[in-house]
Amino acid sequence: MKALTRADYELLTEAQRVIQSNYDEAEQNHTVGAAVRCKSGNVYAGVNVYSLHGACAEQVAIGTAITQGEREFEAIVAVRGKDGGEIVPPCGNCRQMLNDYMPECSVILRIDGEEKKVKARELLPFAYGVE
Repeated sequence: MKALTRADYELLTEAQRVIQSNYDEAEQNHTVGAAVRCKSGNVYAGVNVYSLHGACAEQVAIGTAITQGEREFEAIVAVRGKDGGEIVPPCGNCRQMLNDYMPECSVILRIDGEEKKVKARELLPFAYGVE
């Protein structure tokens, strides 16, 4: 695990900004915001989409980046809560997607009260894959 850089904290701030402006009082802590930083330096944000098979915030942020032509990713973070103060780890589906599309991307987590980052591939050590 590595410590966060200034750019990582800026990414966290962007995820918090997107959730603060899109927080759904009816859903309370189920509103999740995410931000992804690409190797180009561009940052893209997203919030989860509510439905039975809704898209997670990470998927929305990555989809937005890909739509804009990005293909190389450096870091991603997801947060929840009205102020975005709680960093949340990716769900199993998102871990598989991160492993498929960006295994070397850093994922920002809060572990034992400290912000740390790990490679996406480390979150799913026995991931499904086509060889």
